[in-house]
Amino acid sequence: MKMLGTKPYFGLITILLAIPALLFVPRTTSAWNSAAIDGGLPTLQFTMTRASDARTVTATDYRGKIVLLYFGYTFCPDVCPTTLVNLSQMLKVLPADADDVRVLFVTVDPDRDTLSALARYTESFAPQVVGLRGTPDQLAALAKRYRVAYSVQPAGHGRDYEVTHGSAVYVFDRNGAARLLFTGLSTAGAGLTGMIEDLRKMITATGSRSWWTRMLQFMGLSNADA
Repeated sequence: MKMLGTKPYFGLITILLAIPALLFVPRTTSAWNSAAIDGGLPTLQFTMTRASDARTVTATDYRGKIVLLYFGYTFCPDVCPTTLVNLSQMLKVLPADADDVRVLFVTVDPDRDTLSALARYTESFAPQVVGLRGTPDQLAALAKRYRVAYSVQPAGHGRDYEVTHGSAVYVFDRNGAARLLFTGLSTAGAGLTGMIEDLRKMITATGSRSWWTRMLQFMGLSNADA
């Protein structure tokens, strides 16, 4: 017995079943110049006090921005200021898009870095640099979340006040996903070209979660662009 019309319906079903597979095929893009950490670290999450206005902020306040997370302290003699100068220089060559970026400078020395001192320090760099200060528990939780080592050794018994911390900069996309790791910025004259290209690519990307995130945003179920 012949089954009339089977082939057209079979073809339609085949196409419909293939749509999800096509949508989830990774896009072919050129390699990043910096170290990619996709899936290696959790999404951006924190609760801190912002130095500029003494307001409690969380990662949600920076959704929709490219976030560069860096740990340091205002008394740092060389590594921190050099890193922030290099980051500021990178932002200067992106004048049209620099407002899409925020550099979150988290102090690992909250005992000495008061909000006012932290605000004055960050204001000496690019306007996109934001100083954040947390309680010891908030700082420890954030550092542990991104595997950042730091220590503060108060002065005493002939020993100077000593602070140590990592020098890497963590780059998060507009949805708060960890994407890249910038290194080498603590050196004067560091090569910035590759990192600038990566940052420009991050800024111009339509979204790191492909069609699904854009659909949720359209439906009002995501605050990624808030």
